[in-house]
Amino acid sequence: MTRPEDAVLVVGAGIAGVACARALTEAGVPVVVVDRGMRIGGRMASRRVDDRPVDLGASYFTVPDDDPAFAAVAEEWRAAGLAREWTSRFHALDDGRLEAKDGPVRWGAAGALRSLVEHLAEPLDVRRAAVSSVAVGDAGVVVDGQPARAVVLAMPDPQARRLLDASLDDVAARLDREWEPVLALVATWPERAWDVDGVFVNGDRVLSFVADDGQRRGDGAPVLVAHSTPEFAGRHLEDPDAAGAEMVAALRSVLSLGEPAAVQVKRWGLARPMGERDEPFLLDPRCVGVCGDGWGPKPRVATAWRSGHELGRALVERLD
Repeated sequence: MTRPEDAVLVVGAGIAGVACARALTEAGVPVVVVDRGMRIGGRMASRRVDDRPVDLGASYFTVPDDDPAFAAVAEEWRAAGLAREWTSRFHALDDGRLEAKDGPVRWGAAGALRSLVEHLAEPLDVRRAAVSSVAVGDAGVVVDGQPARAVVLAMPDPQARRLLDASLDDVAARLDREWEPVLALVATWPERAWDVDGVFVNGDRVLSFVADDGQRRGDGAPVLVAHSTPEFAGRHLEDPDAAGAEMVAALRSVLSLGEPAAVQVKRWGLARPMGERDEPFLLDPRCVGVCGDGWGPKPRVATAWRSGHELGRALVERLD
């Protein structure tokens, strides 16, 4: 088993951390990935509802025209039977009017988006562990008192800042992007009573987006997932279940639905980065790196993968 002191330690097993670890591993650099969660995937997360996975975090992914490397990853997922092109048409709700809008092709995953991260992580050494401190000293990088060859924090800026010791205050100062919260509502009906794949809900104080989980997974299950506005989520972070009734009422209004048979609410305290940032990752000369969808022009799955992948390649050059 690889010893952490001989390896690059990647903290966070979302798609950015896994992409970084894959780039390092494929170059022959020993890597250990650690994540505190029961399962890997980060915000490409799912939960089992009625014995089927439901996407609760990222709603889908797109393949940018200018990213052939990520396009190859998407084709790998497709070839493995894990991902498929879902739809290029969503609806938008403006001033009570529901109108179809064409856009980029959105991809979904039959086993939920988490399965895509798990597929990429298959060749990696992934361990469940919580990290509390990252520092640097005369001997190099130290994680929770133990040396490491380098460390990558694949997580939102606020989480990464909390892990950095005073010896890395200059790195912490660069992690200045703020993040906003979201609540995700899973609602199940006895049968389908809508004909939309997804809805951008504009100008609503409660909801921002609704996705048909049955259509994006391809099994036609009568399940919708609704994401709240950041402002609404911010008022209910301490007790997300209490927000369920208001979110259900808003969802029923958007699609003229009856009462659902069952609902669940998931809290994402750090769901999306705010503002903009051009840099694809951070790599300090002392071999401390940070990556994720908060690095790059637009937060999305492809951005997170590219951030981790490019940081991994940069670390290969640095360590050589």
